[in-house]
Amino acid sequence: MENLISLVNNIQRACTALGDHGEESALPTLWDSLPAIAVVGGQSSGKSSVLESIVGKDFLPRGSGIVTRRPLVLQLHKIDEGREYAEFMHLPKKKFTDFAQVRKEIEDETDRETGRTKQISSVPIHLSIFSPNVVNLTLVDLPGLTKVAVEGQPESIVTDIENMVRAYIEKPNCIILAISPANQDLATSDAIKISREVDPKGERTFGVLTKIDLMDKGTNAVDMLEGKSYKLQFPWIGVVNRSQADINKNVDMIAARHREREYFANTSEYKHLANRMGSEHLAKMMSKSSVKVSLQHLEQVIKSRIPGIQSLISKTITELEMELSRLGKPIAADTGGKLYAIMEICRVFDQNYKEHLDGMRPGGEKIYNVFDSQLPAALKRLQFDKHLSMENVRKTVTEADGYQPHLIAPEQGYRRLIESSVVSIRGPAESAVDSVHAILKDLVHKAINETHELKQYPTLRVEVGNAAVESLERMREESKKATLKLVDMECSYLTVDFFRKLPQDVEKGGNPTHSLFDRYNDSYLRRVGTTVLAYVNMVCASLRNSIPKSIVYCQVREAKRSLLDHFFTDLGKREGKQLGKLLDEDPAIMERRTALAKRLELYRSAQAEIDAVAWANK
Repeated sequence: MENLISLVNNIQRACTALGDHGEESALPTLWDSLPAIAVVGGQSSGKSSVLESIVGKDFLPRGSGIVTRRPLVLQLHKIDEGREYAEFMHLPKKKFTDFAQVRKEIEDETDRETGRTKQISSVPIHLSIFSPNVVNLTLVDLPGLTKVAVEGQPESIVTDIENMVRAYIEKPNCIILAISPANQDLATSDAIKISREVDPKGERTFGVLTKIDLMDKGTNAVDMLEGKSYKLQFPWIGVVNRSQADINKNVDMIAARHREREYFANTSEYKHLANRMGSEHLAKMMSKSSVKVSLQHLEQVIKSRIPGIQSLISKTITELEMELSRLGKPIAADTGGKLYAIMEICRVFDQNYKEHLDGMRPGGEKIYNVFDSQLPAALKRLQFDKHLSMENVRKTVTEADGYQPHLIAPEQGYRRLIESSVVSIRGPAESAVDSVHAILKDLVHKAINETHELKQYPTLRVEVGNAAVESLERMREESKKATLKLVDMECSYLTVDFFRKLPQDVEKGGNPTHSLFDRYNDSYLRRVGTTVLAYVNMVCASLRNSIPKSIVYCQVREAKRSLLDHFFTDLGKREGKQLGKLLDEDPAIMERRTALAKRLELYRSAQAEIDAVAWANK
């Protein structure tokens, strides 16, 4: 029996670690299938006193109105020896040896969930008490049933509490500890009324009579204790709690239990029932009955539910580990460790950036679009044919002749027309450099956003981004110089072979009978314009191929090769304190990592608990 109780407690602790309280969850609930003892009673029925008597400690909040505003899952663990202590699931590894502090923590934790109001919450508080004076037992203390809402409470409070209580006790594997005061008519007992609705045969209800010692003179609770007033499958148990005066005087629980035993043994009406009265007997009966009611059912639950839950826990652990990995490791303490961490993060960023350019990530294809579409379109928009109109050709050629017309051909006119056309290519060339720079800069931002390690350190993220953009600016300037030089070279030296292959002009410079301002006829000037246009188009075709090469060599290739070289050089000169400033992690990420690590620890603990249960059941 004791082994099975421990088994149940292990599963309940695992459920608690998983946040499985029988409510809606992504995980199938195991909690609902476990045996539980729910303590039910109306306000001021003596519920708290009964629980404290079972535990042997004064630890529950007291007062008027609704004192219990959240379910309290109370696990009792019997230890062989040592000092008694308590632990809350929300404060792992903190041991409470002062039970007045346990009471305060219950109150504070209730307020954290509900605020300092009189509201209720279905989210349970989990408390474990370790003592040599208890039996292994898990109880759920529920808010006291009430009939009216008081000031500060919604009108629905009566129904809300009843629904909460009902949600626990209507489960067939739940044992109901129905607390009723003996100095009130059982017909009006809130606990008996609701337990009768969910357990009409009384097969899993324990009736507990409190305040027996406060009954009017000449009356007693014998009929109730013998089951004549209301029959249950289990015998009624009477308890004598400490009086308010005892509580005020801090009367020891052990002394209170002794007085309780003496009361039943020495009161004539109850002598024949004394062996099954009192809080100690109640605790033992609860422990045995919880096992008896749930033995077969628990075995079925273990077989059917645990494999699925194990699988889901494993999946969740994997997801948590992956997210922790994405968030990165905590900051290194020494200078070398910090420098190494920064360099590794920068290498990840640099690799992401290269993958964009190499096509493993999207974005690099936009550079080709500049060369294949944008540059040719910009060259086409120059409209050389309009620049080489008859009027402009005539003006340029005649101005180039000066006072003395050329005898054979207008060479200076040709040169001026070609240079003025080719030099206009500088605009599209410069625009192509700027467009590729904009794409490279945009890819820096994308690579930064895709480098999860940089999200961990905002200052490093900014500095890496700034360093990359500064490098791209230097590369743009070098690219612009090199690319414009290509255009300037075409202006500075004309391809002679092109002109040698042209048919020779037989008119030797035009008709001498024309005036000085009409020294070339239209036909000749048209031939000049056509020739210059053919040459400029040849240059355009050549530059359309060479400009991309220059840009790729000076910008794209350098961005892949040395984007962060200047930053790395600067890093090597920094001291540990300066490096530390680069690793000023975002507090939100630190909190997230801590929360994930804590949750991962809980899931691993739950995995170990459930695995232990699974092995124990084989």
